[in-house]
Amino acid sequence: MDLDINGVAPPPPPRPVLLLVNLGTPAAPTASAIRRYLGQFLSDRRVVEIPRWLWWPILYLLILPFRAPKLAKKYASIWTDKGSPLLAYSRALAEEVQKQLPEAEVRLAMRYGEPAIGEQLRKAVAKGARRIAVLPLYPQYSASTTASVHDAVNDELAGWRRRPALSLLSDYHTDAAWLDALADSVRAHWAEKGRGAKLVMSFHGLPKAQHLAGDPYAQQCQATAKELAQRLELGPHQWILTFQSRFGRAEWLQPYTDITLKALAHEGLPHLDVICPGFAVDCLETLEEIAVENAALYRAAGGKVLNYVPALNASEAHARALAAIARRELLPKEKQ
Repeated sequence: MDLDINGVAPPPPPRPVLLLVNLGTPAAPTASAIRRYLGQFLSDRRVVEIPRWLWWPILYLLILPFRAPKLAKKYASIWTDKGSPLLAYSRALAEEVQKQLPEAEVRLAMRYGEPAIGEQLRKAVAKGARRIAVLPLYPQYSASTTASVHDAVNDELAGWRRRPALSLLSDYHTDAAWLDALADSVRAHWAEKGRGAKLVMSFHGLPKAQHLAGDPYAQQCQATAKELAQRLELGPHQWILTFQSRFGRAEWLQPYTDITLKALAHEGLPHLDVICPGFAVDCLETLEEIAVENAALYRAAGGKVLNYVPALNASEAHARALAAIARRELLPKEKQ
């Protein structure tokens, strides 16, 4: 061991930091908390690319006053004793990744709401961190999600005198270990619940205009879906890719999940399985929109059973895959 000039062993070097970042969530299932959250989320120029002079009146006079009370009821229906499912599952996932990645310090941040990205970066550096990897918990890249996280990180670091060594990860949509974990979760679901006539892979939607502007999100969703179908040995008529969660009058990526589920019910398919491979953890869009709202639409159209395949959440296989992705960024090759 090398000693300093006074014969004292130097302190061990600080561990690198992995910052996991998810979208965010209201602090409470109330209209006021949701207004604050939506105001921050929908003010992001990466999310809504409409000119501000046109967007502000729509947002503050139409969307926030009317959408927040409606969403409050939906959030209340899935709220847990640990708070928002997205935050609770994200915290549990971060804890599990820490177990799989002891050589780094794992922190969790939210793009909107708390814990904030800037706060977590400042805390990490205050403890001596000199190398940080940021992993947005979005398997597929989109400017409205991943790039927005990158923006927030760079905005925080812009005024720093000493910046840490920084790695901004973009996506993991075809990571083999992550896809294996997804496939295993579907097989486990089939073993427990039975297998439906078709597997619907529902991804969060994106305005078509953003896709036409060059966003790679749609192609990455397609790549994920094809890889997952291959692992599950599904034929072309045994699965379908769809997009959910659209709002507003503009055209979004198609086919739409809700319309597709109605059509499949009308075709006489009595039992479907739905998985959402774009969501790292369960949240409003999976637990309420898919498992409740869209399941009801499917039954109303003549279907019988719609089973939602849960997100990977804090499963060991999920955490192990994310830890391996981070390890490749944080550690020299000779230490991996």
